[in-house]
Amino acid sequence: MNDPRLLLLSDRDNVLIACRRIDAGEKIVIGRKPHVLAKTIELGHKLARCSIGAGEKVVKYGVPIGSATRAIEPGEHVHIHNLKSDYIRTHLIADTAS
Repeated sequence: MNDPRLLLLSDRDNVLIACRRIDAGEKIVIGRKPHVLAKTIELGHKLARCSIGAGEKVVKYGVPIGSATRAIEPGEHVHIHNLKSDYIRTHLIADTAS
């Protein structure tokens, strides 16, 4: 059972989607296990449903959307800081620094 603030789009997904903003420090439940958020998760952003290893595919909508650039723990935010698209160039904040 997952927190009602999180949406599972497909049983094959290893990420959950935030249905609303969830503030840092709040407790969420993923698969009956509690996790305390280290950072605020905005509406529509992804959280790891389970451990995702470095290089492992991140699956959303039942299909891979990219690869983890490092290990990601359950309940951790999944975004451009730890996810690289397998389809388009991933733009990082560091790419714009001059």
